[in-house]
Amino acid sequence: MPDHRALGRELGLFGSDPLIGAGLPYWLPAGAAVRQALEDYLRAAERRAGYQHVYSPVLGKRELYELSGHWDHYREHMFPPMDLGEEQVVLRPSLCPHHALIYRSRGRSHRELPVRLAELGGMFRDEPSGVLGGLARVRSIQLNDGHIFCAPEQAVAEVRAALELIGRAYDDLGLRAARYRLSLPGQDGKYVAGPEMWRRAAAVLAEALDGMDYEAVEGEAAFYGPKIDVQLADSAGREWTLSTVQVDFHQPERFGLHYIGADGAKHRPVMVHRSVLGSLERVVAQLVEVHGGAFPAWLAPVQLLVLPVSGNEFARAREFADQATGLGLRVEIAAHGSLGARVRNGRLVPFQAVIGPSEAANGQAALRLRDGSRPEPMAVGRALALIEAAVR
Repeated sequence: MPDHRALGRELGLFGSDPLIGAGLPYWLPAGAAVRQALEDYLRAAERRAGYQHVYSPVLGKRELYELSGHWDHYREHMFPPMDLGEEQVVLRPSLCPHHALIYRSRGRSHRELPVRLAELGGMFRDEPSGVLGGLARVRSIQLNDGHIFCAPEQAVAEVRAALELIGRAYDDLGLRAARYRLSLPGQDGKYVAGPEMWRRAAAVLAEALDGMDYEAVEGEAAFYGPKIDVQLADSAGREWTLSTVQVDFHQPERFGLHYIGADGAKHRPVMVHRSVLGSLERVVAQLVEVHGGAFPAWLAPVQLLVLPVSGNEFARAREFADQATGLGLRVEIAAHGSLGARVRNGRLVPFQAVIGPSEAANGQAALRLRDGSRPEPMAVGRALALIEAAVR
């Protein structure tokens, strides 16, 4: 399995610069195309699963994180607060406090539960420089985050639904979990108090995991509650947490969240945190290594490479590329150098279309597929339909 740091740079997915800083990579056009495809996939999958998407600021007042518990229990991972007039604001280390405020922005009835909120949002963590590397460990994180506010009796079903959503995403992306971990609190003081709260939350997760292989590990919980961690292995055999599902009784209490039950009284919801693919940075690192840069056609940064044999066919190649772009495909033309070298350089692209004198004269394209197959030259319309169907 290749190392994503070398292959990702070779493929032109991302880069870094000392003037931006360690752990702050930038996305190049090819990497941005992969990221955009992932974002589109996630939003569509979440909409189908009943989520509503929101946007929230990457800053919050210090008091927000004091209320959530991050300030007391997670401060060493947060960037220092910034003075803003008489107030202090902080780059958020997590999206959950913002989503708690969105939930409580209006009254809620038991009839609308569960409320599922999702956001692809930025968050920031002051990671030590020694652990930073490529896209797998960064300080500026684009997180596929979501929070479900539900009645206690709905929590197990919501955790199971989140695990199913994660499983479908892994199947679609060609990812394989190394193991599932039930992460429980340890004996140190980094966790919020409340033994009964922790027992209830762990019981929900254990029931949702019933029938699955998993390992319970102490000392790996979030400071506010236990969680299910989906572990993946990288090219060096190191394990990384990618996806998580967490049960939280702490923040609903701290933020005074409630809904009106069938009895007309106020009741406290459970907050289920879930991330289908974790951070976009880490999942792209995994995908680069798993696929060796040969991404599935729908995810590939370039889906079609058009190769005019000589300058005489360039105009026809441009027409073909423009038609493909109009269908929403990601297309490039490679016109310089020998045809053999261009074919080899584009070996990771799912589809290549060679336009020679015969193809240009007859309105055809000679396709080369990444698996090595080479169908007979075909009409441009048919070639585009074949490629579009494979991508869709």
